[in-house]
Amino acid sequence: MSIWVGRRDGGGLVNSDDARVNVLDHGFTVADGVFETLKVTADGPFALTRHLRRLVASARALGLADPDLDVVRVAVDDVVRANVDALEDNGRLRITYTGGIAPLGSDRGDAVPTLVLAVAPSAAWPATTTLATVPWTRNERSAVAGVKSTSYAENVVALREAHQRGASEAVLANTRGELCEGTGTNVFVIVEGRVLTPPLSSGCLAGITRELVLEWFDAHEEVLPIGVLADADEVFITSSTRNVHPVVRVDDRQWPEAGPIARELQASFDARAALDIDT
Repeated sequence: MSIWVGRRDGGGLVNSDDARVNVLDHGFTVADGVFETLKVTADGPFALTRHLRRLVASARALGLADPDLDVVRVAVDDVVRANVDALEDNGRLRITYTGGIAPLGSDRGDAVPTLVLAVAPSAAWPATTTLATVPWTRNERSAVAGVKSTSYAENVVALREAHQRGASEAVLANTRGELCEGTGTNVFVIVEGRVLTPPLSSGCLAGITRELVLEWFDAHEEVLPIGVLADADEVFITSSTRNVHPVVRVDDRQWPEAGPIARELQASFDARAALDIDT
């Protein structure tokens, strides 16, 4: 596989075995960076413009210089084209943007930010999925609440817990006991026919698929207790690689099959997404 490695102002493709980032890069030493993950189909990366808009917002939230989107777009084209045969029409593109080389510690320094793009084949998700609620919380008042930061240790721990309990994804509440998000997904519930998801004020990520579901369908933001997962008629999660993914189990609660509204939204989302790769 070829990886694009460089800085905010440029770079190029190298073989994955030769890809190098300085060990003093702030993204490595203190996870001072942001990233985006995009689905790649036969037509290219999906919703690239929306993802790049969020990349800029995340960088600004950390105080990083705006990424040069002209450089990023060229890098996206280069890395996808170089690896197209290996992706088999179902890939994952990762754009990582970090603080660059900096002193050890929290001070950032004045280095040019590092930019790395990599792709990999992505296995198709099963038609339905399962969730486990975990005891840890999202801090909705955190300095990085809602930022797609490379600091993912909390997610790693939470997802490991979910996997140990036989679930595909972990779900976290925030410090107020409200439903927040999964480790890499947004959560939707269906209550009496209404499609609901927590507002961004809950501390959840402004997911791209979440955004599209809210724009395309009759879905609404609403503050929800974490306990809604025990009472909702249906549950589904969304992400850039899962699209709309119906849930058939949350902890000990199980549905015999995906709910009708979630199934309809799943099919409708896939059909609409296929009409415009950069919607």
